[in-house]
Amino acid sequence: MQRYYSDSPRVDFDSMPEMAPYLSQPDAMYVGCPGKHGYLNLGFVLDADGKSILRELDRRAPLIVQQELYFDEEMPGMPCVYILSSGGPNVDGDRYVQNFSVGPGAYAHISTGAATKLAEMKRNYSGMTQKIVLEEGAYLEYLPEPIIPCRHTRFICDTLMQVHPTATAFYSEIYMPGRKYYNGGEIFAYDILSVCTHAERPDGEQLFREKFIIDPTREDLRQIGVMHGFDVFANVVVVTPEDRAAEIYDATTPVYDPKAHIATGITHLPNSAGLLFKVLGNEPGPVKAAVREFCSRVRMAVKGVPIPKEFPWR
Repeated sequence: MQRYYSDSPRVDFDSMPEMAPYLSQPDAMYVGCPGKHGYLNLGFVLDADGKSILRELDRRAPLIVQQELYFDEEMPGMPCVYILSSGGPNVDGDRYVQNFSVGPGAYAHISTGAATKLAEMKRNYSGMTQKIVLEEGAYLEYLPEPIIPCRHTRFICDTLMQVHPTATAFYSEIYMPGRKYYNGGEIFAYDILSVCTHAERPDGEQLFREKFIIDPTREDLRQIGVMHGFDVFANVVVVTPEDRAAEIYDATTPVYDPKAHIATGITHLPNSAGLLFKVLGNEPGPVKAAVREFCSRVRMAVKGVPIPKEFPWR
């Protein structure tokens, strides 16, 4: 199986204008030093018996993956992988690289063992790059737990998806406003979140690019058209064939329920690439439930089965 990563991966966002105020070295461990430069490569393929397996696993602390698990009752042949971290929350100067590849006809589910905490940062920032490669007929669900940015967090992430026209990638992110109930709350008290997601075909054809930069010090996130009365934000990208996208779109009804504090919306991505689904809420539980419900709708359209109920301890 072709490898999609570099032997010496680097994460460098210093040229991004939004990160210009945050380039000084941390007082303690320097940027990207051992223990602060996490790296993970996961490669899924079909074995000789047609079972989807985790064929490639390469990691560097503090990122940890032990092995694939097979507990999905609806798709018992699907390898489920949880990403863990031995280093606690992300701190200033952390750099992470994550590469996921799914071979022809293979399928996988990836999540995280817990929420990703972004600690308070005094000098630098935390950065992550991700590359997701899906070959012909591949299927991937990526449903990590929420990201929690603490006071004065600086975080930037760039995700590239390279998806074959016959493959389906379900990619989700959930962002908390901070630690809502810590020391009186720190809602939208982080410094900056910069998140970019873009996709292309294997031949390099560009499909779409979405980037949002959230700087609460420069813009009131409570205004109408931004977060207004909501706290939690989920962003879901589904890259899938056009006929599947149409089926999922027709089966999805936008929701605005002020009493339940939940709102959802859906739109088509450009170049017939797939769908963009967004959720707003006040607590992570209902937002996660809305994302999982939408993921189940996607899996029904692509694989013909729903996703199982979430574990009660998640």
